[in-house]
Amino acid sequence: MQPHSPRIAVIDDDADVLESTRFLLEISGHVVQTFASACDFLAELRLQAFDCLILDHHMPALTGLELARRLRASGVTLPIMLMTGSLSRDIVVGATKLGIEKIVEKPPTESDLMSFINAAG
Repeated sequence: MQPHSPRIAVIDDDADVLESTRFLLEISGHVVQTFASACDFLAELRLQAFDCLILDHHMPALTGLELARRLRASGVTLPIMLMTGSLSRDIVVGATKLGIEKIVEKPPTESDLMSFINAAG
């Protein structure tokens, strides 16, 4: 019996980071679905089942922290990794309050991604 490969949602408005993260995760054997915005993800949330989420913080319309806040308020407890190109104390404090498991600077390293997914899986 093969071990379960976590289904991962990656949400990022930066197409290059979105594609490189998807590629890295897929060649590692993971099932990945990408979304170009938090709104796109929320529109599909009922249709998909994910084991963990990788979110960009700085996105238009709805930031990664705002998305995480909405998800947590609706009872979603999936492990979340938050990526940001400008790590600040406010982001770290906000993410910690929401129970976000991992906060990393963009672009995430392979080690960042794999340690998060292995802990989530």
